[in-house]
Amino acid sequence: MSTAHNEANLGDIAKTVIMPGDPLRAKYIAENFLDDAKLVNSVRGMYCYTGLYNGKQISVMAHGMGMPSIGIYCYELYKFYDVQNIIRIGSCGGYLPELELFDIILSKSVFSESNFALTLNNEDCHIVNSNEELNNVIKNVADKHNIKIYEGNTICTDCFDLYMADSSKFMDRIPDGFNPAGVEMEAFALFYIAKMLNKKASCLMSVVDSKYIDKVATAKERETGLNNMIKLALNAGISLN
Repeated sequence: MSTAHNEANLGDIAKTVIMPGDPLRAKYIAENFLDDAKLVNSVRGMYCYTGLYNGKQISVMAHGMGMPSIGIYCYELYKFYDVQNIIRIGSCGGYLPELELFDIILSKSVFSESNFALTLNNEDCHIVNSNEELNNVIKNVADKHNIKIYEGNTICTDCFDLYMADSSKFMDRIPDGFNPAGVEMEAFALFYIAKMLNKKASCLMSVVDSKYIDKVATAKERETGLNNMIKLALNAGISLN
């Protein structure tokens, strides 16, 4: 079985999928963290690999940028490939002064102005939660491996926040008391589709920029920072199997 966007056959993709946005990051994870990794999808260059991590099967698939892109891939994974759990891993802008470069945020609830839910499912919904059970697994794994994470609410935008004409006006429209820790562009669609299809989804994000941070990361710092998030997601993913 395949779809217009995924050439994998049923059974080629594991029950748990780690999803970075960048196809080359999916390739990097497969080559550096998985054993016996097999490329099961390359349609539109949106690579999906299935392999073993610490002896347990897991898949890594890219989702592209923005809600329309991740919406297609996670819907098909849940609906047609019997995937049960998706952990998105990505970068974000930090919104809290205490967050440092490459700190990891675990999204609890996400707010979006998008009409994604209205268009997809005729529901005027703008705040959706991650899966509490899956988040608890991630937090337990983080504690076990001594990886610091910050669990908080996040924002999902339709455009890159640094390109907004006046971001302060956008911030004024965020619901009172929401207090976002960070901003990215995909989690709302992932969480909403998971809720709609009775599946599980979480999102981990590494802080790569913030108005409170002047430091520019070195290549080594970037690799190490992202690797901590990748390992956290993979270890959490295999604990679900």
